[in-house]
Amino acid sequence: MLTLSDIKAAYDRVKSYVHATPVVQSDLLNGWLGHDIYFKAECFQTVGAFKARGACNAVQQLLAQHADVKKVVANSSGNHAQAVAWSARTFGLDATIFMPAFASQVKAQATRSYGADVILAETRQVVDAMVFKAAQKSGTYWVPPFNDLSVMAGQGTAALEAWSQLNDEPDAVFAPCGGGGLLSGTLAAVRGLSGSCQVMGAEPLVANDAAISLRQGSIYTLTDSPKTLADGAMTLSVGDLTFPYLQQLDDFFEVSERDIAYWTQWLQHLLKLHIEPTSAMTMGAVFQWLSAQKKRRKVLVIISGGNIEEAQMRRLWAQNHLATQPQLFK
Repeated sequence: MLTLSDIKAAYDRVKSYVHATPVVQSDLLNGWLGHDIYFKAECFQTVGAFKARGACNAVQQLLAQHADVKKVVANSSGNHAQAVAWSARTFGLDATIFMPAFASQVKAQATRSYGADVILAETRQVVDAMVFKAAQKSGTYWVPPFNDLSVMAGQGTAALEAWSQLNDEPDAVFAPCGGGGLLSGTLAAVRGLSGSCQVMGAEPLVANDAAISLRQGSIYTLTDSPKTLADGAMTLSVGDLTFPYLQQLDDFFEVSERDIAYWTQWLQHLLKLHIEPTSAMTMGAVFQWLSAQKKRRKVLVIISGGNIEEAQMRRLWAQNHLATQPQLFK
């Protein structure tokens, strides 16, 4: 299992390459909800998402462990693709990224702009098969999007960094769940930093493979890519490495598509930041948890990224949710 020492070692490796992203608040939101909510704004991160942390750590680990590394490959619908392409360019490696055809065109083009070859395939299953085959070539190594200890440790550096930016320890930390890499690293970091802080996860209700897995005690795999606004949480299943960490979470929440759109609009409005729906989804989980709290709580929310294409923005703003103010009823 990952430890705080692993997260700190990862931070030492990546800190010269990634941004120390800010922690921001909305006094208006805090007043409305009666709680103190802090947002770790990874939308300001290199490539616009926390994924830069994990990819940067993983590529450095590969270079340290293997003398023959010439190329890295990855499979991703977006942010991990950009992160691996950027990391490969940073450390002088070639990169090929396999992406599903339905992936954000903005993210695909950004991946190309970092110098990577991008190959599109019809389904996630085909993408996964292609990256596995590509990684069999000599000198070529796969950087998985989440099911990898180096990736997981790198993702945990966001929570570690946020800890040093807060004056007091939070009562809970929330992060979104796709394949579980960010949550796994966050759990490892927080468990090493605190004996009382809770760690929670969130995923779309219509893409709830992780929630089903947690309920049944074994990994559940979706049969097809779910149709959700939270495109960063469209994974078919969590990983065999990440699942044991998810099982240690203090709670896990499923968020409706309506709430994903609602919180994307409100967080963009209140924080004045370009926030992905996958990130805003997490606030839907925070709202559910705070509804049951009897006293004022301090919460850290990891805003995982800020890459949204125009078509996605139109879907998110198809209905005006700003007419309904966030408010907790107790």
